[in-house]
Amino acid sequence: MRPDITHILYATDLSPNSTHALRYANKIARQNKARLTILHVVEAPSPTTFALLSSVIEHSEMKAQRAERVQFHIEQIRLRLDRLCEKECRYDPELVKRVEKIEVHEGFPAEEILKEAEASACDLIVMGTHGKGALEHTFVGSVARRVLRRTNRPVLVVPLPKTANEAPDAMEGM
Repeated sequence: MRPDITHILYATDLSPNSTHALRYANKIARQNKARLTILHVVEAPSPTTFALLSSVIEHSEMKAQRAERVQFHIEQIRLRLDRLCEKECRYDPELVKRVEKIEVHEGFPAEEILKEAEASACDLIVMGTHGKGALEHTFVGSVARRVLRRTNRPVLVVPLPKTANEAPDAMEGM
């Protein structure tokens, strides 16, 4: 007996070809009548960067600027995700009904994906990966690899096309 898939977490880096992975998440959600959570993670600055900045800028001012900047990015990302969903709804008008929530977190991507998967009790994580480096076809991206190593949930890792020309415009066969 196959396990039920009722809630899918789609993690996106918002790269131009990340829609390719959303199409897989959407198809699986449609086939299983599942809900979708869309997650994007704004990477936190490294401790070294934070220490360097705090030596030049007063801590309270830096904290306020950072919060303002993060909020601005979150608003921009939400707008972009909303536009992405609208665009994909041309191919599947029911997509918007399947999207339960759009989350934007700040932190380390793998950590935040794992936290959201737990918090939303998802049954499947869908994420795209970019091949980078000389052995791009041999290894999974670092974020996907970290998620795979630490989760007990199924993960679908979708190789993203290198160029927009390789990504289909329509959800052909989806």
